[in-house]
Amino acid sequence: MVLSTRVLPVVILLATAGCEAMQSSDVDRALDPMNVIDETNLSNIMLTAAEPGEAVTYFRRATEQQPERLDFRRGLAASLVRDGRATEAVPVWQNVISHPDAIDQDRIDYADALIRTGDWDGAEAMLDSVPPTFETYERYRLEAMIADSNQEWDRADHFYDTAVGLTTRPANVLNNWGYSRLTRGDFDGAEDLFIQSISYDPDLFTAKNNLVLARAAQGNYALPLIQMTQIERAQLLHTAGLAAIRQGEVDVGRGLLTEAIDTHPQHFEAAVRALRALDTETRG
Repeated sequence: MVLSTRVLPVVILLATAGCEAMQSSDVDRALDPMNVIDETNLSNIMLTAAEPGEAVTYFRRATEQQPERLDFRRGLAASLVRDGRATEAVPVWQNVISHPDAIDQDRIDYADALIRTGDWDGAEAMLDSVPPTFETYERYRLEAMIADSNQEWDRADHFYDTAVGLTTRPANVLNNWGYSRLTRGDFDGAEDLFIQSISYDPDLFTAKNNLVLARAAQGNYALPLIQMTQIERAQLLHTAGLAAIRQGEVDVGRGLLTEAIDTHPQHFEAAVRALRALDTETRG
């Protein structure tokens, strides 16, 4: 069909108007504050629910596209820590805290990354730069760990106790506190803290393993009456067996290792290897 010369300008005008309307609509959507909210929600999801490596990829791309966005830089640093890449996170956190809009929580998170890389002095200096009025669970958990590293036991106990009171999920900090007591030789106090930790999180295997170590240090190699899977039971028997051997209870240790091998539903290579080494040493 051939358009008349009078119709053609009208068609062009309508098409142009449609284009302009579309462009205007696109601009309106881009300026819509709901888009910012959606983007923020996505960032929160990436920080909390996404796989750490996926989150790193997301925030690295977002930072490259919008380097002026401080929240993207925060997200990248936090995701790197979640992905076990604290060394890479440190310079990103340095960049964040150098920004004029950096907040105290950024300095706390930076201190956490420094501890993970073994820079205890740097972490302590960073925490000291945070006003004492900024009181959070994360802050006191880190303060307790630093006090531990300095063997300032009273300060460590104070900070651990404060941190426990500032969270509804204290299992991990109770486990850390228990381990602190364990390293000091306060085995009974450590045992109590590990039991408390497990009561808050029955799946925290580290606390279960530490509890066995605390009991073994007191000559008690029987497994505690706590919730455990068959594999966990085998692993805890292995821990108790090794602890007994280190303390000179060789026959007890051998029995526990044998029981660990029999308990594990699959081949328990670590326990088998330990038992073979013990038998070789005994025959030698």
